[in-house]
Amino acid sequence: MAAAAVSRNVVKKILSVETPEGAGALVRRSIGTMKLKNLTPFLLLDHFHVSKGAGFPDHPHRGQATVTYMLEGSSQHEDSAGHKGLIETGGVQWMSAGKGIIHAEMPVHGDNVPEPRGLQLWIDLPKESKMMEPNYQELSPSEIPVAYPEGPDGPTRIKVISGKSYGVESPVRPVGGCWYFHVLFDKKGSSIFQEIAPGWTAFIYTLKGSILVGNETVPHESYHTLVLSSDPAETGVKITAAEDDSNFVLIAGEPLDQTVFQYGPFVMTNREEIQKTLIDYQMGQNGFENAHTWKSVIGNRRQ
Repeated sequence: MAAAAVSRNVVKKILSVETPEGAGALVRRSIGTMKLKNLTPFLLLDHFHVSKGAGFPDHPHRGQATVTYMLEGSSQHEDSAGHKGLIETGGVQWMSAGKGIIHAEMPVHGDNVPEPRGLQLWIDLPKESKMMEPNYQELSPSEIPVAYPEGPDGPTRIKVISGKSYGVESPVRPVGGCWYFHVLFDKKGSSIFQEIAPGWTAFIYTLKGSILVGNETVPHESYHTLVLSSDPAETGVKITAAEDDSNFVLIAGEPLDQTVFQYGPFVMTNREEIQKTLIDYQMGQNGFENAHTWKSVIGNRRQ
């Protein structure tokens, strides 16, 4: 006998305010601020807007995964392991930095091209995976599967970036448990119930329009991060469009029972591991072999 659908509720709500980041970019950050510092396994959520001449030139990572999802425009990337490519509108790159990588992320600008906007999520890696070899999982817009809760001609679409929704499963296999959905409601009153594993951390980031969560009567508008409850009796979350043309991301992950010790783009579990990381980076070893000789093409072009 199937378990009853019991919805999670919003337990914390944070407005993401636009602030400068990188070389001239603007981001709305929620996770990773003083208002929402600890939300294991999630470390940071940026809703970024990159104007001409701005971007994220060469910088290192260790110990976490970064997920870049393009909402508008496109972004180039290039790294010290020889990997490079283009993330187009609606495409995703899931990078596990593991023991170390240096990369650049730079927007593509041109006539009649939308300014790049997207989401970047940082996810902590389990302690045993922090020194793994770096790897990528990338999906073009056409490769991201779509679920249609009310049928292909219905007013609701769910882009399944990772995980499973309404019988549709993504080919992305992240290290650690993490589900990531982009839900698009065309019509006010449309509703979904997305199952979420008991005990998993879950949140919503509202992109456009407004939504209701659970049995709420007051809607949540754009640019808010909504942290959801995690009672074991709750089997998922009910979300309803409070106006036409509303969309948001719903993200859930398996909590990690480990300490987060972060120094900029390095995320380990204690001070000693961070000190070792800084030595490795300074000495160009253990994942940072070409840290001081490699320079990206895209991050060092003259503007």
